[in-house]
Amino acid sequence: MNELRIKTPEGVLFSFPLASPISRFLAWTIDAAVITAAGSMLGVCMNLLSLINHDIAGALTVIAYFAISIGYGICAEWYWRGQTIGKRFLRLRVVDEQGLRLSFSQIVIRNLLRAVDLLPGLYLIGGISSLFSPRAQRLGDIAAGTVVIRSPAIPEPDLDQLISGKFNSLRQFPHLEARLRQRISPVEARVLLNALLRRDDFDPAARVPLFAELAAHCRSLVRFPAEATDTLADEQYVRNVVDILFRKHHPPAAAPAKSPPRNHTAKT
Repeated sequence: MNELRIKTPEGVLFSFPLASPISRFLAWTIDAAVITAAGSMLGVCMNLLSLINHDIAGALTVIAYFAISIGYGICAEWYWRGQTIGKRFLRLRVVDEQGLRLSFSQIVIRNLLRAVDLLPGLYLIGGISSLFSPRAQRLGDIAAGTVVIRSPAIPEPDLDQLISGKFNSLRQFPHLEARLRQRISPVEARVLLNALLRRDDFDPAARVPLFAELAAHCRSLVRFPAEATDTLADEQYVRNVVDILFRKHHPPAAAPAKSPPRNHTAKT
């Protein structure tokens, strides 16, 4: 199985390509280089400290290296929503195996268990686990309930076909637009887009509750004023959100300022 398949309660199936063990190993190699570089800089500082007290410097070196090696993955995956430098370079992303939003506790668990997956060296245990796991999960992923997917660049969709030039009432609140872009993850944005692209393929009995659930999720992330949302159907609300996430808004150009009238003096 090379796809993560998520089936909604309405019976709609979404699929995401899983990352292969090779691509994950290459991403880890890049991350290991970053950690090594940070460790080298730390070593220079510890060498200076060892001139004062060698034992304290040695103890701090072990603690600091552990903090860097574990803290790097936790901080990067939380800040970049499931990505490290290596994963960003190879277009990989950590996501929840049920399609839910990735939580901080999941990130902590999968990174703490990285020490076990590394044993006895070069990710041997983690590699064997991912080879035999149906979802290519290492032990840390299994414990945290996460998977790593490929996140290829998505060409910009023909939003004019989806939006049909309709007025987007959510655009009246730029600060809430920015908050919405910040809080919706790339995986969630892709699910919303796929739902709109495939809307005509859904059974009518599943289409209505599906868009109701998607719209409710978007509303829970950012609350727009009632006057902008009360008259919107659930599917139109999702359309407006997708419009905000995928299409740049160009405010109308300001009219050129009129130059003041010139005072013409009569010639004598």
